[in-house]
Amino acid sequence: MTSAISQSPEQAQTNFTASATTRPLKIVVAGGFAAGKTTFVESSSEITPLRTEAPMTSVAAGIDNAGDVTTKTHTTVAMDFGRITLKNTMLFLFGTPGQDRFWFMWDELTKGAIGAVTMVDTRRLDDCFSALDFFESRQLPYIVAVNKFDGTLHHDIDTVREALAIDPAIPVVPVDARDQVSVHQALLELVGHAIQRKRG
Repeated sequence: MTSAISQSPEQAQTNFTASATTRPLKIVVAGGFAAGKTTFVESSSEITPLRTEAPMTSVAAGIDNAGDVTTKTHTTVAMDFGRITLKNTMLFLFGTPGQDRFWFMWDELTKGAIGAVTMVDTRRLDDCFSALDFFESRQLPYIVAVNKFDGTLHHDIDTVREALAIDPAIPVVPVDARDQVSVHQALLELVGHAIQRKRG
């Protein structure tokens, strides 16, 4: 597959509308609160992403715990949406809210998805287990993306896999949610994993 990373949004849209064989694929980006989901969607999208963020207020103190992510001032309250054009394929990215009180929306967001990216912050590993359980229970193919918040991988992949106790067949990949190339590599990993799962 040839990525459209170097294309402008206008070029990508032209290519998309001109191809009658383009296949839309839906991907969900999930994970714990403040794990990097919005950044992941935003940095990878070729269009200005749709963001449904609201300011964090004192009302949410003790409920929305960002841990060491002290710079977080807004939170997703519905979803994030982005788009990426690949040769004959259009990826639609749907980022979920991370807080427990918004989980009722996950069923709707995952309908028709080929797979999911579960964002992991190793400083708050427990926050991702709900997403893993959700996708496992629905048998939706997923990968685990270990977010490198400061550009450094603080735990090796095998250690993270062991801590999460996930199936060896599920890809666990490092990703810098701020870097488009890194995000696109993770998405290609997911697409490949979903195809392999479908083939059995």
